[in-house]
Amino acid sequence: MSLFTRTFRWDGPSTDPGDEQFGDVVEPVDLADVGAFDAVLVGEPYDGAVVGRRGARKGPGALRAALAATKTHHFDAGPVGGLCDLGDVRTLVRTLPGDRTASVAEVQQRVRSAARKVHAADALPVFLGGDNSLTYPNAAPLLGDSLGCVTLDAHLDVRTVREDPTSGTPYRQLLEDGLDAYACVGARHFETSTGYADDVRERDGEVVTAEEVGEDPVAAADVALDAMGGIDAVYVSLDLDVLDAAAAPGVSAPTPGGLSTRELYRLLRLLAADDRVAGFEVVECAPRLDVDDRTARAGARAVAHFLAGRRAAAGASGGAGEDAG
Repeated sequence: MSLFTRTFRWDGPSTDPGDEQFGDVVEPVDLADVGAFDAVLVGEPYDGAVVGRRGARKGPGALRAALAATKTHHFDAGPVGGLCDLGDVRTLVRTLPGDRTASVAEVQQRVRSAARKVHAADALPVFLGGDNSLTYPNAAPLLGDSLGCVTLDAHLDVRTVREDPTSGTPYRQLLEDGLDAYACVGARHFETSTGYADDVRERDGEVVTAEEVGEDPVAAADVALDAMGGIDAVYVSLDLDVLDAAAAPGVSAPTPGGLSTRELYRLLRLLAADDRVAGFEVVECAPRLDVDDRTARAGARAVAHFLAGRRAAAGASGGAGEDAG
């Protein structure tokens, strides 16, 4: 049985034949064919570990639908293509023999096995969540290299694992397994306990607040990448709650004081231009909590901007890349 199941039919909904949308260019593929593409989408419909409000298990479908209706053209990078879709990870079914429900740790183990195969397929993995607990198995297969994580998130997600992992524990798990560098960009004041903030500092982690991003997104990206000094591979995670609640109401824990979409997209293009990036994810899109598909649309365009940043950097002469304007 395949590790992945097809759940979405790609089609550009525009009636204008002059429009090119992601729905027109994304190709469904099998794992053996992924290497012919620049990036591969992988859906992870799971929200069994959410600390707050659930709903993210429907995120992959909502993100795909919003991306399908998004045009492919970026003014600096040109049309974004080279994207395929493996479908959703099949192993997220939680029922086990004897009607026992799988623990979060067991789900993480299954996802890690699937993610290992995706990372080995020679295309940039773009994981569509799903809740933040899956960051751990998505990034863990890269721990054999010198690995750093840049997370765009309102929260640090370094809670201590108690009975079972949660959406608040993935970076604690990665750090305890040997993660070499950690930077959280867009962190909100009054959203993190002092003990966890101190722990990140003691591990030489970097925290860039939402206010600092608002003052200078380019400098914020530079600080995050400087924290990855000496690292061979960088994994980038986007938790959509990094956006202000007005821009992304459909998340587990929406709060005021977050990033604007424009700040987020500029950050993503700058981060994506780093040639060490080995994976990207968008997590915590919960359609049932959304308003007018606002969060799904923001997340879909985040994927588009990230891919545009990689394309612009690959096509730039002299290594200057796109200035993310």
